[in-house]
Amino acid sequence: MKYEEIYKSTELVVVSYGGGVNSTAMLIGMQARGQVPDAILFADTGAEFPETIDYVEAFSGWLMRHGMPAITTVRYKSKHVTLEQECINNGTLPGLAFGFKGCSVKWKRQPMDKWVKTWAREAFERGGKIHRLIGIDADEQHRGKNLIDPHLYQYHRPLIEWWWGREECETEILAAGLCLPRKSACFFCPAAKKEEVRTLARERRDLFDRAVALELNAKERGGLKQIKGLGRNWSWEQLGELEESQLRLFPEPPVEPCECYF
Repeated sequence: MKYEEIYKSTELVVVSYGGGVNSTAMLIGMQARGQVPDAILFADTGAEFPETIDYVEAFSGWLMRHGMPAITTVRYKSKHVTLEQECINNGTLPGLAFGFKGCSVKWKRQPMDKWVKTWAREAFERGGKIHRLIGIDADEQHRGKNLIDPHLYQYHRPLIEWWWGREECETEILAAGLCLPRKSACFFCPAAKKEEVRTLARERRDLFDRAVALELNAKERGGLKQIKGLGRNWSWEQLGELEESQLRLFPEPPVEPCECYF
């Protein structure tokens, strides 16, 4: 079933809201088209930027004022409580630092999936599908193609069908009278670019120091035998100490995004 046809059916529609530009624009576009989902989910890893948490709360209010559901925040249930504490307790770093995407799957996708399965149990029992909407824009069409679950979910990427790229998404958010959200990611995300890390060190030293503490903890407990730090081939601690002239000696390696749009 194509995206535009799901509103002609009685099947359930759930939006995976990441808290960034793409998923925010997607919901604004849906509201303008009169496409009201049954639920909107945001997964909190416990390591989100404070600005992201504030934006989610404010945007949830905007949605409700415009006839849309409130954003429901879900969390992965763990004895560690947060992703940061899990890394500290296990003496390691997020999986993406080692080339795996387990952190986003475990702390973002799994709690959303669990919430949906519990909430929509009746729909599954009667054989209905759940339509999951994710915010991948037209400039990133290669992302999310592996989201296939023929038994339970059918995934849709509305921004691509609308041909909205990053620029269009930002324009729609501003036109709705909202400010642009910051990049949605954990403050110690291994996918962060070097300049983003240096900016964090300058502007949010408290969060930067917590990220460096993760590196030092993992190093002391033997968890960094194959990598140097959160940057995989470089550590945030050393990067924070380097001058701009020295940075030019270290080219920026390509980094696979963490897929935290789920």
